[in-house]
Amino acid sequence: MRAWRMRLSSTVAPPLQTGATSQGPLLALPDKPSIAVLPFQHMSGDPEQEYFADGMVEDIITGLSRSKALFVIARNSSFTYKGKAVDIKQVGRDLGVRYVLEGSVRKSGNPIRITGQLIDATTGSHIWADKFDSELDVFDLQDRVASSVIGAISPQLERAEIARAQRKPTEDLQAYDYYLRVLASSYLFNREANLEALRLTQLANNTDPEFATSYALGAFLYVAKKSFGWSTDVAQERVEAMQLARRAIELDKNDPSVLAMAGHALSNVVGEVEEGMALLARAINLDPNLANARYWIGWALVYLGEGDAAIQQFLAALRLSPLDPRIYNAQTGLAYAHFLAGRDEDALSWATTSLRQQPNFVASHRVMMACQAMSGRIAEATQTCVLALQLDPTQRISKITVRAPFRRPEDINKLAHAFRIAGMPE
Repeated sequence: MRAWRMRLSSTVAPPLQTGATSQGPLLALPDKPSIAVLPFQHMSGDPEQEYFADGMVEDIITGLSRSKALFVIARNSSFTYKGKAVDIKQVGRDLGVRYVLEGSVRKSGNPIRITGQLIDATTGSHIWADKFDSELDVFDLQDRVASSVIGAISPQLERAEIARAQRKPTEDLQAYDYYLRVLASSYLFNREANLEALRLTQLANNTDPEFATSYALGAFLYVAKKSFGWSTDVAQERVEAMQLARRAIELDKNDPSVLAMAGHALSNVVGEVEEGMALLARAINLDPNLANARYWIGWALVYLGEGDAAIQQFLAALRLSPLDPRIYNAQTGLAYAHFLAGRDEDALSWATTSLRQQPNFVASHRVMMACQAMSGRIAEATQTCVLALQLDPTQRISKITVRAPFRRPEDINKLAHAFRIAGMPE
């Protein structure tokens, strides 16, 4: 298992570790109650229902993260422990949190049971444990678990904060089932899973046309399609992403996850960077623990040429989700921010780190070749260009702003010059 040690500096990339971290605290505890929710053990015996348990945990994380009184580790980092025997104290040190929630889900037909226990990771002591049963209402279970955990950690929280953790995404369980399957597919990072997720999104939207989160997730899938070079019809996909994003916002202007996914799609795929950044800023205001929103607003800031502000957001995202499977996204963004500021070696370090994490992320290859070209490593830049074109043969210098909607002419010209040195086709 790869483990990462993060030194949150604006100039130095985190070194790659090859073993579990066991050298004591790596991250200082936040100045407010902090929690990580581990993947719940799936007790039903049916592997096809595993997505259900994962989706339940994701919604509990979402509910908890809406409380501004808590620091909540993102789903992507906590799920790196899935299927592994864990030492709760070590989890607390790795993620920099005081509390860890673990549990199990058992679903057999309609009856559902969730068990949960809240542990103080600094001492290993159990603070709270409970079980929740329901015949049909999965959302009621999520509400009760989230509310109980908030109450156990910080009894003085106002009731209004607890109520904010009790939002139901949809009343249609079939649509919600499709949504959970889409969510599971979105973490597989391959073309076939992306296509299947888009198909399931359409089924969810047809089943419940008022399910905002499904529309937003569908829009986000087009970001992944573009980022990994899986696009087949750029113009049509841009239209479809825009329609899904705008419909999601129309349905729910106050759900931070909806705002974040829709905002990123509008910024990255549609090219409406300013509108997308406004939505992402609102998402962060509503949910300051939403790591994805900070990743994506970082990219919007890069596009607008605000590199220092982008770096702050990327580093904040790394702190919120230090073991995120999509950590390469922030690392690549940091590489671009440093490159456009003229810090080629810092940029190259972050790009290298990103490619170790996700070798197929085309944007990492592009910034890597740019750094190599501008620092005089022409042979290396040429080889990186070959690899990038193997992943996405449609890349051209003339399509720089199609691939990424940079606003400043100097940024576009600098990238074009670097790509030309590396050998990218005009």
